[in-house]
Amino acid sequence: MRGVSDVPEAPQPLPGTPRPAPDAPRAASRAVLLDDLMPWSVAPLRLGRGWVMGPDPASLRARWDTLVRAGAQADREALFGPTRLRTPRSAVAALPGRRTATTRFATESGRCPEPVRVLHGAFDEQWLIPDHRLIDAARPELWRVVDSTHQVFAVEQGYVPGSSGPALLATALLPDGRSPAGRPGRIRPLYRRPGGREPNLAPGLLDFLGGRYGYRVVPEDVLAWALDAAQPSARGVVVPLPRDPEVWRAGVESGHRVLALLLRGARGGERPRLPGGRRPYVRAAIPARPGTLSYDAEEAALLVGATGRISPVPPSAWEFEVGGVRVLERWFGERTAAARAGSLEAIGPRTWPQEWSSELLELVTVLALLARARDARRDPGAAVLGRDELCAAEVLPAPPRARRPASVLDHPEEGPGGQFALL
Repeated sequence: MRGVSDVPEAPQPLPGTPRPAPDAPRAASRAVLLDDLMPWSVAPLRLGRGWVMGPDPASLRARWDTLVRAGAQADREALFGPTRLRTPRSAVAALPGRRTATTRFATESGRCPEPVRVLHGAFDEQWLIPDHRLIDAARPELWRVVDSTHQVFAVEQGYVPGSSGPALLATALLPDGRSPAGRPGRIRPLYRRPGGREPNLAPGLLDFLGGRYGYRVVPEDVLAWALDAAQPSARGVVVPLPRDPEVWRAGVESGHRVLALLLRGARGGERPRLPGGRRPYVRAAIPARPGTLSYDAEEAALLVGATGRISPVPPSAWEFEVGGVRVLERWFGERTAAARAGSLEAIGPRTWPQEWSSELLELVTVLALLARARDARRDPGAAVLGRDELCAAEVLPAPPRARRPASVLDHPEEGPGGQFALL
């Protein structure tokens, strides 16, 4: 992503056109972007084939078994779905931290690697087969910094002019970074190394903010503020930094509550819950194969298929959008859309699993609480710190090394054919 300093110069005015006053501030030069604050970013994952990800791990294992048991090589190749970057004959290193085979997949006959939980898009927690031979662009640099106790990934949402919804989200899971609409954003790990070491922040930023606001600022505070204050723009996510310490403190507190909701109980936190009387329940059983999802505004109920009913569901949860797409409709479509007959994607649950009902209830809860937090969010106001002030303090621009992955190898990684990778 380009920083503000990379934006091309505006064209020169024609002769006779009035020029702005020399000291007139330029909004573009003053805006602070998330790209300034968290300089290291990674592009979204590019799977190349849809069958390697799905809403339940059992289906992924069944797809793997179907593929490796295919008799004819031509059948296996057709099921695999070859692309320019991956075919069954590609030589690929193992993903960092994963013990998977590195022989060519054309000769694979073993068991499916244990699927891992990932975040698909904005709010959809799915499962992925963590085998590098199956993924076009798995972004190994992200896998190297996955950490179950400290790491959090900030995920920019694709910019869609005029759409509602958050510009920035966060997750403790490995995100694929996909956007339901518009151009995908970037994935920014909070830490550059596992174990909560070396925050992915512009060098000197924490000291600068601590001096401005009068108390110690930690990396999670910067992420919390960004979650609370982020604003979408065509140039990237804008993060206005307030001059008033009290505005900063209030925004950080609000952002930490948002972060806890997005983490959904990770890091030992509590699972999100609405107050008693407002918690959604399955009032009528969801049918085995629901084909539609709709909303009854008068009854505040989610109608799942012909007979399924969940309530109470506040309108704010039903209407919650990311990139102009309703989150609940997108989540439901990922689980019920018809797949091409004979493809691996067509292998899935025969009936609606109970686990999906539980996940849907939690998603309704998260969206309702996030909508409430969004409505209570305070405007940082016009008195904000400009990028030029951070440049004067020598916090910006971040040095080139801060935009590159850190060296995090504590042990050799296995390359193609069982050889050690030279990195």
